[in-house]
Amino acid sequence: MQSPDNPTPTRLLNFPLAARLEDVAKRIAGLLGANGSDNQAAQLMALFTFAIRVGGAALAYLSQVVLARLLGAHDYGIFAVAWTVVIILGVMACGGFSASASKFIPKYRQAEDPASLRGFIRTSRLSALITGTGIAAIGIAAIALLRPMIDASYVAPLSVTLLALPFFAYAMAQDGIARSHDWPFLAMLPTYIWRPAALLIILVIVIAFGLGATALTAAYAAVLSALLVALYQHMHLNVRLKPSLPDKAKTTDLKLWFLVSLPMLAVDGFLQLITSADVIMVSFFEDPDQVAVYFAASKTLALVHFVYFAVRAASAHRFSRYLHSGDMDGLATYVRQAVGWTFWPSLAAGAGLLLIAPLLLRLFGAGFEDGFWLIALLMIGVLARASIGPADALLTMTGLQKTCAGIYGATFVLNVVLNLIMIPWLGLAGAAIATSCAILFETTALALAAKYKLNITTFIIPLLFHPRNPAV
Repeated sequence: MQSPDNPTPTRLLNFPLAARLEDVAKRIAGLLGANGSDNQAAQLMALFTFAIRVGGAALAYLSQVVLARLLGAHDYGIFAVAWTVVIILGVMACGGFSASASKFIPKYRQAEDPASLRGFIRTSRLSALITGTGIAAIGIAAIALLRPMIDASYVAPLSVTLLALPFFAYAMAQDGIARSHDWPFLAMLPTYIWRPAALLIILVIVIAFGLGATALTAAYAAVLSALLVALYQHMHLNVRLKPSLPDKAKTTDLKLWFLVSLPMLAVDGFLQLITSADVIMVSFFEDPDQVAVYFAASKTLALVHFVYFAVRAASAHRFSRYLHSGDMDGLATYVRQAVGWTFWPSLAAGAGLLLIAPLLLRLFGAGFEDGFWLIALLMIGVLARASIGPADALLTMTGLQKTCAGIYGATFVLNVVLNLIMIPWLGLAGAAIATSCAILFETTALALAAKYKLNITTFIIPLLFHPRNPAV
């Protein structure tokens, strides 16, 4: 892992756990024969990201099981909706800087422009914090104004959970900065390991001290865990950045950064809406107990979906690097590899999950096993998305973020329309069918855009027949 392009500061040793993880990473890199080349570094980044997402998915799943058991189906369903709202708004609050970091940071590092690099990092963090605070305030005020129109059981938990939004958004901005420096542990561990672990520990402690096991209690625990993890990541990131980014003047190019980041915000925002809006829409038509079943099914499916997000996170800034170096052949080759890294593990994980899904769902409590068929229906969309790999990141990093945003916008509208039609008709199964149909549309549109605008094939089946000519 260590190379001139990816230094390991000695000050990291001040943090024993992070240093220990870094040492393990170096040993694995040595066993795999990594010598600092870009392709090997890309594979290691994907490997470490994948490993963290596996552990994170397992921990997140365990935390959801414990939450469901502690809170009961009704309160668990309420908290699920509240936290889903925070996730969606948190992506919006980043203003696209979490994604654009993968474009600008490699560019400024390659150009050896520390002033612009420092300015971008400061702006991305500050923008996420300010925007997150503003959106949270507006959201809480809106809930107060619309209180007569909102189910009373959602009002207090949703209002409290929104207080976590600034910290959630700040952590997302820091995630983008760390990923763009090839620091997968610093990027992923706080989000996928420490935050769900902190939420669970805090909730168990406060319940042990006599507070009720309710959605409101879970909301307070979520806010505190988001704050603590954002601070943890902030300190570690500053330590990692300081040796390579000493105190110097900052260059600010807000117009350029926002012009590039906002279309990326549309991409990430619509992607999150497509992924999560079905949970919100189910809450419009079904009671919290049914929302809980649907949420449990979607969280179980996340054990497969994390493969796509892991490869996407590891690949985005690599696409940017190939583009800035003018190596289009290398880009096409790397895309082909990324598609393979995404699809085959997803297919294997999906097959395995269907075998054990009934057992996993029963862990949540009585009645949750009804979510098995929801998993099977949602699996269609997950595997469709995996079949083209991180094609959306490819479009975004090659200057086609507006095209990608348009595709995701159309997919979101289609998803909403289909959910509005099918949930009243088929209930929870209707939401699953609507979401998978929307993702099939998304997959087709992204693959066609990559082919006709970049002449790069992203669909897994043609790549199987043209392994030596991925750009055809």
